Amino acid sequence: MQRRSFIALLCGAAAWPVAARSQTVRRIGLLLASEERDSEMRARLTAFQEAMRTLGWTIGGNVQMDVRWFGGSSERAEAHAREIAALGPDVIVANATVGIEAVLKTTRSVPTLFLIVGNPVGSGFVPSMSRPGGNVTGFSAFEPEIVGRWIQVLKEIAPDTRHVSVLSYPGYEFLWEKAEAAAAAMSVAATMMPAYNATEIEQVIATAAARPGGALIVLPAPMFSSNRELLARLAASHRLPAVYPFRYFVTAGGLMSYGFDTVDIFKRASGYVDRILRGEKPGDLPVQAPTKFELVINLKAARALGLNVSPAMLAQADEVIE
Repeated sequence: MQRRSFIALLCGAAAWPVAARSQTVRRIGLLLASEERDSEMRARLTAFQEAMRTLGWTIGGNVQMDVRWFGGSSERAEAHAREIAALGPDVIVANATVGIEAVLKTTRSVPTLFLIVGNPVGSGFVPSMSRPGGNVTGFSAFEPEIVGRWIQVLKEIAPDTRHVSVLSYPGYEFLWEKAEAAAAAMSVAATMMPAYNATEIEQVIATAAARPGGALIVLPAPMFSSNRELLARLAASHRLPAVYPFRYFVTAGGLMSYGFDTVDIFKRASGYVDRILRGEKPGDLPVQAPTKFELVINLKAARALGLNVSPAMLAQADEVIE
């Protein structure tokens, strides 16, 4: 019995390195541009986690996810980026321009994937969309040309629109030149109006509504996403037609949106994270852009503003909220 036990012990010891290797846990850090209670971002995170499971990565099994929420604050983003980097992740996923800026200030040695970033080349995050090189790649957001579509749908739903106020935030200036040009082509004046907090949002909307034929474009900054209920409520109370970048502004009471499916971006991101964890270099993976854009219209909000949505515009809509 003693001899058999000794042999079994030796065999077990020989197998330990193999077992240890087979149970190596990989680590993913996620830096997300909202508060933890935000339902939209929770849906994105869930979609990412479920997609990772389908690729063979089990949370609490062969992968650990360290999630940090910064709510659009650059200070919190930088603090959380340092926390994540100190944990020794195999890959970092950073949401929004503020998120990727915070990570790159902290480390450039960890493979990093950005999600929903508007101007990755112009901002210096990657030198090229097709050949990002280095240790960074990701999924871009809006091309500047989308501003023309926002102005077009505003003119369609509110034909009296003569002046568009563009609610802006640092990092989104690249959209402004296109806004000016597109507005001029449609005989509409345009003014860029930055806002940094809820009080300034209120001031911008009051000013925009006071202009004859005024309308509003909301750019896709995380701070505006966090204040989407406020934006929808203020636009309604000031009877100001507005177009938003994402569907969840409309479900919060906004008039309409034209943009891409943000949850789908997080699903698609799982494929890149999987490839990086399996040894591919981020710099060899081209930056991807949204593949489908959707027009969503809130008929209740339109009626409250006294707007008649034409059958032609309803036919264009991918979704109509009653």
